[in-house]
Amino acid sequence: MRIAVVDYHKGNLKSVERGLVAAGAEAFVTDNAADLAHADALVLPGVGAFADASASMQALGQMEVIRDRVAAGIPFLGICLGMHLLFEEGVEGSPQEDDEQSTHNAPGLAILPGVVTALPRIDAQGKSYKIPHVGWNSIDVAAPTSQGTEQAGFDNPLLEGIQPGEFFYFTHGYVAPDTPCTVATTAHSIAFPSVVAYKNTFGAQFHPEKSSDAGAVLLRNFVNIVREG
Repeated sequence: MRIAVVDYHKGNLKSVERGLVAAGAEAFVTDNAADLAHADALVLPGVGAFADASASMQALGQMEVIRDRVAAGIPFLGICLGMHLLFEEGVEGSPQEDDEQSTHNAPGLAILPGVVTALPRIDAQGKSYKIPHVGWNSIDVAAPTSQGTEQAGFDNPLLEGIQPGEFFYFTHGYVAPDTPCTVATTAHSIAFPSVVAYKNTFGAQFHPEKSSDAGAVLLRNFVNIVREG
């Protein structure tokens, strides 16, 4: 059971690798597309900006391999930016972010629909929030989505043993769109998706490798999903 931690040359990934090993997996960090093609599962960590990560992954030949492996049904976990990259596009670091006339967002893996956008600094009542959102915050059961799809709450194998209201460690300034794949949300200026799931594909906005016991439970759940698959 070999889990590949995807290295797209944007930071130290050892904490994710150590967290997976502690959860009982044989984990290894690699930037090699061939290694990703033969791993039993993939973890895409969150380091850097969306556009930079996207460009690096394309240059390293990782994008198509990840899409193919996810389509084949192997378990996948995206963490923070790694969750963002599951979606079609992102504004972070793209020309559109600096030029209002530009319509070009950075491309994501397009496994899930929608565009990753900036977390608002002011909520609907006019209250200001510090952005980036950094620190401990709770995750809660997702409300019905704008598409009208009811979620199954925390009845998801990634969240087994984790209760609504559990705290995790966040550090981000951008958020994924709300879709029928949202299974948990967190509030900071708005309610945003903090856990997404579609078949064997999962994403966490927070950093489980930095989230003490609750994060260890989530990583262990992912390892169990890989083992059972």
